[in-house]
Amino acid sequence: MELNTMLMVLAVLATYMIWFKRLVLNMKGPRVWPLVGSLPGLIQHSDNMHEWISDNLTITGGTYQTCIAAVPFLARRQGLVTVTCDPKNLEHVLKTKFDNYPKGPTWHAVFQDLLGDGIFNSDGETWLLQRKTAALEFTTRTLRQAMSRWVSRAIQLRLLPILKQTEDGGGAAAVDLQDLLLRLTFDNICGLAFGRDPETLAPGLPENAFATAFDRATEASLHRFIFPEVLWRIKKWLRLGMESTLSRSVAHVDEYLSAVIKARKLELHSHSHDDLLSRFMRKGNYTDAFLQQVALNFILAGRDTSSVALSWFFWLVSNNPNVERKILEEVCSVLKETRGCDVDKWLQGPLEFEEIDRLVYLKAALSETLRLYPSVPEDSKHVVSDDVLPDGTFVPAGSAITYSIYSAGRMKTVWGEDCLEFRPERWLTGDGKRFTQHDSFKFVAFNAGPRICLGKDLAYLQMKSIAAGVLLRHRLTVAAGHRVEQKMSLTLFMKYGLRVNVHHRDLSAIVEDLRRVN
Repeated sequence: MELNTMLMVLAVLATYMIWFKRLVLNMKGPRVWPLVGSLPGLIQHSDNMHEWISDNLTITGGTYQTCIAAVPFLARRQGLVTVTCDPKNLEHVLKTKFDNYPKGPTWHAVFQDLLGDGIFNSDGETWLLQRKTAALEFTTRTLRQAMSRWVSRAIQLRLLPILKQTEDGGGAAAVDLQDLLLRLTFDNICGLAFGRDPETLAPGLPENAFATAFDRATEASLHRFIFPEVLWRIKKWLRLGMESTLSRSVAHVDEYLSAVIKARKLELHSHSHDDLLSRFMRKGNYTDAFLQQVALNFILAGRDTSSVALSWFFWLVSNNPNVERKILEEVCSVLKETRGCDVDKWLQGPLEFEEIDRLVYLKAALSETLRLYPSVPEDSKHVVSDDVLPDGTFVPAGSAITYSIYSAGRMKTVWGEDCLEFRPERWLTGDGKRFTQHDSFKFVAFNAGPRICLGKDLAYLQMKSIAAGVLLRHRLTVAAGHRVEQKMSLTLFMKYGLRVNVHHRDLSAIVEDLRRVN
């Protein structure tokens, strides 16, 4: 009896190992182990995930396949993940076969409680309706002007006074610039989304109940990616751990936005509002739940992405004084033409919309930042039907595709041997006076295809305004001993923030150079 049992076990193991060897035969990526698949590698490299993925893609030529769980009947579909940064594959997934690669059921389930069926958590007709409505609004000049007003107000009345106060203290006390930028962009996007300023960047940096609840709800939602869906659903039913936090936080967010929507409906006929919520209200007879989802989705998209990009930008600029000098020369040159030679007039208020629009080199420096440190480093899609990618990779229905935005900007085959260098000039024409937009499937920081970011121009407007306003007045240096590391999250935060010392900006040398040229 024992012999028969042993022989049966050996037969099962042998059959499994034959199946397993066939499974991994053509997998060129990281090692796949029996049963646990690639999980050991993911755990081992959890602190440098994006670099690890980038290294694997470099070795494999831009695409590889791996298996999250090497279990029969699951591994070739639900357990299989195709990872790519090949521009031709990205165009195929994000544009050519767009309908075959939706966000899918896993993504939708994770964010359902917080984002509902909003534009960033939906597919098909639900997504298309919101996309068409939003696209009409994002093309209007009035929306850009509204963003310009919100960001100018936040820079002048909130951010600059805080930096000035730190500078007046001798620059010895470091300030967490990432935290300040997160607060600023949160205030801005709330103002643009539904016309309310939560004032998280007010003096003293007060806690805001809505902002806190939104942050906790976002973190708790992301936490679901760590566990199998059946497990977090059980935790939700039992109201355990992060699921309990998510439930309470979403309830607070719902209560706050419900009050905002009710008040706005009463004001809509007697007051003129230019926020997105009011614009959607005027477009159609939408339910309060739908309007709430619209507001939340745009807050999620517009808050963290710009602030994180700016954090990496200021860090890169502080380490590249030649780039900083060129940015300042451009800003001062524009201000000399628009405001005259008096430096005091340059510092009277933030840059105007027309002045910001002329900052070509600054836009190149921000684009170069996003190439190297995209705000969303990885994204994924669900495969609806069997397909073959342009590079010949077969992707079965039910599997997933992860496209590495972080890796796409670091491929020598696409960006050249100097791809790891911070060189804004790669975004400029030969004379250095005009901005050159690279192929959107090579530079996917704003996504590409039908889902390309609608707020791209608004993001550049906000980032250019903040960057110019700060650099014109202050020189920033990273605090001694501060560690700049990536935080493993859906958004590329700095793990320990960005602690900087703030110093007075001396423009005399640049002003003298401008006078000499003219």
